[in-house]
Amino acid sequence: MAAGGDHGSPDSYRSPLASRYASPEMCFVFSDRYKFRTWRQLWLWLAEAEQTLGLPITDEQIQEMKSNLENIDFKMAAEEEKRLRHDVMAHVHTFGHCCPKAAGIIHLGATSCYVGDNTDLIILRNALDLLLPKLARVISRLADFAKERASLPTLGFTHFQPAQLTTVGKRCCLWIQDLCMDLQNLKRVRDDLRFRGVKGTTGTQASFLQLFEGDDHKVEQLDKMVTEKAGFKRAFIITGQTYTRKVDIEVLSVLASLGASVHKICTDIRLLANLKEMEEPFEKQQIGSSAMPYKRNPMRSERCCSLARHLMTLVMDPLQTASVQWFERTLDDSANRRICLAEAFLTADTILNTLQNISEGLVVYPKVIERRIRQELPFMATENIIMAMVKAGGSRQVQRFLEEEVYPLLKPYESVMKCKQVPLDKNVVCVIPCCISNSKSTSDTWQLGSLPASATAPDFLVAWIYS
Repeated sequence: MAAGGDHGSPDSYRSPLASRYASPEMCFVFSDRYKFRTWRQLWLWLAEAEQTLGLPITDEQIQEMKSNLENIDFKMAAEEEKRLRHDVMAHVHTFGHCCPKAAGIIHLGATSCYVGDNTDLIILRNALDLLLPKLARVISRLADFAKERASLPTLGFTHFQPAQLTTVGKRCCLWIQDLCMDLQNLKRVRDDLRFRGVKGTTGTQASFLQLFEGDDHKVEQLDKMVTEKAGFKRAFIITGQTYTRKVDIEVLSVLASLGASVHKICTDIRLLANLKEMEEPFEKQQIGSSAMPYKRNPMRSERCCSLARHLMTLVMDPLQTASVQWFERTLDDSANRRICLAEAFLTADTILNTLQNISEGLVVYPKVIERRIRQELPFMATENIIMAMVKAGGSRQVQRFLEEEVYPLLKPYESVMKCKQVPLDKNVVCVIPCCISNSKSTSDTWQLGSLPASATAPDFLVAWIYS
């Protein structure tokens, strides 16, 4: 039933996804105009196919329907729905009012889900078509960033504790790899979409079989013709009254997975902003805090994380809906789907638009990165000391050696661990060759910035992005 309230008024609630965040093009795909115009298009396709297969539908009726696809009286439709308490029949009557000659053949043989479910599938397909290039654009922008910073060493973290060196570009490639998987999954789920088609009230096509006087072939042709007119390669062979709600699970699962990727990326950026190694774009007149003017808050990344959490939770709706659909269908799916499908796509659209903005303006501070590397250098060298000792014939289990020989040498520099502001003496690096010498190793001295090929980005970018 139509809702009350003026959604353009400041006195009425509007979803922030539509009023504040999502793009106009995505909002339009989920708009009433797009939905009900598609209903009319589906009624036209059905009438055209029925006429072709021999039902008594005139060219004049077809032309009248074509001429009024955009002529939607939303006020009349709302009044009809209030009276009939049935949205599809309200729009059948509204369409028939402006197509009086065609009124008798509009929706001929169809059930509500002919327009409802088929429109939803068209909307899902077109919404995915909007997301795919946006995600590809984000990947492209991050690939440019990774290529530019492919060889810039930075301190890697495990457990958010200093680990070994990686590069800024290679870390970015971790983000890109996840997004590439999301791109492949979005494309797969889009290509796997099937049309519900022309199936009747319980999926048996009984009404159409009656219209065509038991001619199975014509009923099959009708289904195929309407499916092709809608731009789908395949329709479901069997349905209940609705298409299986497993489709909604598939689509929202992929979007939730995208949300997880974006949340991880933007969390990394937020942590790096705290370390002052990297930050998102900060506009000239942007205000970081009303009370602390020096602050440069990563608000875009925070917005992405906030919305990504919402996106990840939405997949629970279709999971529960599919599990409680009784037999050929129950209507307890309807209200839930009106909310979760639209919100999932508007949310995904928002985080991709925002992530593109972030990726196009990421700022890196190499001097800060270098200072942190030098602070942690003596401790990072421990692994290299162990490897050098093993190559020289020593045991991999060198804990005792480290405790007795290495850590005492590091004693003067304990302040580095306790207070990162204490500058590190350049001579601390001498600990490394000294320890190796004590273990009678002939290994080369470990060098700052020397990384294996697997730690750099170019090979990944060539294999995944530029190929």
